[in-house]
Amino acid sequence: MSTPYELADRAHYPISVDSVIFGYTEGELKVALIERKKHPFIGMWAIPGGFMEGNETVEETALRELKEETGIKEVYLEQFHVFNKPGRDPRGPTITIALFALINSDKTQLIASEDAAKAKWWPAYQIPPLAFDHAEIYAKALAALRSALRTRPLAFELLPKEFTLSSLQDLYEQVFGIKLDKRNFRKKIAKMDFIQTSGNKTQGGRRRPALLYSYDPERYSQFTANNLL
Repeated sequence: MSTPYELADRAHYPISVDSVIFGYTEGELKVALIERKKHPFIGMWAIPGGFMEGNETVEETALRELKEETGIKEVYLEQFHVFNKPGRDPRGPTITIALFALINSDKTQLIASEDAAKAKWWPAYQIPPLAFDHAEIYAKALAALRSALRTRPLAFELLPKEFTLSSLQDLYEQVFGIKLDKRNFRKKIAKMDFIQTSGNKTQGGRRRPALLYSYDPERYSQFTANNLL
């Protein structure tokens, strides 16, 4: 028996969730892509994702698809755009909710399965041609990441718990595609008491041991609160 609240007579649009996964390792911003093993666009590289199932939330779909296609289980996720242009999927009208994901790629081994033939980290500025409208999704994801890093401490989602100031500067240079002055950068960091030395130093290698720093989220909350008052 139907009720006034049923939507059966509404047009049905499949909803998919795609996640642009950013990582940072060896001084380079990277993105995780999968090689499709099913039609359409079989053999092309694509952003990991898939269709919502049952009563899943957007985040639940994103996490399930990431686990199935890349092996990633724990990751920072943030929605940034909805894509719904006609013709974006040759199989028919679809709506895609896009998220960007941030993870420390140093400790993340990609494992392809389900719809993915391969899963691989690519340099963020040297990606291959992408399936569907994923090139547009990727461009907007990078813009969204840049916008987020200007106002929030999301850079630390890409770094290990302890990091050097050189790696932090390098990360910002990679994301924004610019060169920062080392002295000015460190002056700004010195004013941020939520970034503190851990007391440890780097070990091994040919360079002099460098001080390691860590991010304190509680101090960051105090820092932002004080600046608003």
